[in-house]
Amino acid sequence: MSRVKLLLDVVEDIRSLADSLQTMANAIAGDDATAEPQAPTAAAPTAKAVTLERVRAVLAEKSHAGFTEQVRGLLQKYGAQKLSAIDPGRYADLLRDAEELNDAGK
Repeated sequence: MSRVKLLLDVVEDIRSLADSLQTMANAIAGDDATAEPQAPTAAAPTAKAVTLERVRAVLAEKSHAGFTEQVRGLLQKYGAQKLSAIDPGRYADLLRDAEELNDAGK
């Protein structure tokens, strides 16, 4: 991959991060400060445990196992052409779908 392509990917990732931060800031600003805090859900720790690197590793493994088209389909299912464009909050769902790929899906 060329250096320019890598740099463009980094720029896109930074823009995605900025969008996520803006969404979070808007959500926090919209919260009522007097409202009682809610207990975290059981799904929250699981979602945080799924990292980009872990998802990337599983998708690469599936792609090398002959599921390249299915991996592309999963990325499109989550609204992206590449993994870095997917919302990190969806990593757990994407990982679960990727792990379900098997020979029946070929």
